[in-house]
Amino acid sequence: QEHTYKDPWERVTTASWRKFADPENKSTLSHILEVDTLNRKLDSTSGKLYTTRAITIHAPGPWFIRRIIGQDICHCVESTVVDANSRSMQLATRNISLQKFIEVEEKIRYDPHPQNPNEWTICKQETSIRIKPLSSLASMAEKIEQKCVDKFQQNSAKGREVMERICKYLEAEASGISI
Repeated sequence: QEHTYKDPWERVTTASWRKFADPENKSTLSHILEVDTLNRKLDSTSGKLYTTRAITIHAPGPWFIRRIIGQDICHCVESTVVDANSRSMQLATRNISLQKFIEVEEKIRYDPHPQNPNEWTICKQETSIRIKPLSSLASMAEKIEQKCVDKFQQNSAKGREVMERICKYLEAEASGISI
């Protein structure tokens, strides 16, 4: 899945960091329960910033999955690498709880858009969802995976909406306009 932000890379990546922190996004991103930074390290040689965050979300998929697995929440780890020199930001998120039932991995990458690198940013996102073959969900694996994909796509759309809104705030802030 690809999305073009009509905003420069620096603004989009700033919005990505602020996405979970801005209180007005809580209702849009209601599936996100908590975000905690576990580690942040700047490699002075390469200039790369490495960050690890713990993210607690509502368990993925439809309500009946949460009934079967007996849990409403899922814990995930997000690893981010920002390379300011090459203007690249890569995020990889995977679940660390519920692994005996389901494996979810999401990768997002932000780069300057090849057609307009100073004004636009291209976001490439891929999500992989796998139901474990021996879990209690295995007999319904295909349907559940599709429901999870649908839910992830809805949440991605909400995330993009939030990112667009933050980019507008940041653009206004930079021009000295108050919204």
